[in-house]
Amino acid sequence: MSDPNQQPGGFGPSPYGPGQPQQPGYGYPASPAQPPQPAYGYPAGGAPAQQPAYGYPAAAAPAQAPASYPPPPSPYAAPGYAAPRPSNGMGTAGLVLGIIGVVCNVIMVLWFVGMILGVLAIIFGAVGRGKANRGEATNKGAATAGLVMGIIATVLLPALILLLFAGAMGAASGI
Repeated sequence: MSDPNQQPGGFGPSPYGPGQPQQPGYGYPASPAQPPQPAYGYPAGGAPAQQPAYGYPAAAAPAQAPASYPPPPSPYAAPGYAAPRPSNGMGTAGLVLGIIGVVCNVIMVLWFVGMILGVLAIIFGAVGRGKANRGEATNKGAATAGLVMGIIATVLLPALILLLFAGAMGAASGI
């Protein structure tokens, strides 16, 4: 159901009457008269029609690049193969377990857990150092630190705790 008085913008009849000019801001803007655009498709005669070019101008054929040498092969891998990534997990695990083991031994309540973590730190640190010596890993320092922290957590701190306990017991007995 369409209204015969409806304006082109679809906003209903004009409040200014049918003969009044359209007020600015209502409906579609009036477009200025433009020359007709050439039609798309095949031209109507036998002569080719000149259509305006749209977009970027056509690129010229690329010039032939001078011949160059191939890139040098990578010194770290065989040609055509990617270099293997270093596996630093063992040395890092040894370092983390060694630090946690030392902290558990210092707390003294968790000395048994600290000793177990110290043993694991020694194992992971030794394996990490072996990988670093073979060139499979790049964190020889972290693996060495894990090995040292594991030894401290397993041997030195429990020995110090034992000496302190024995000294306290000897002092208590009056020797």
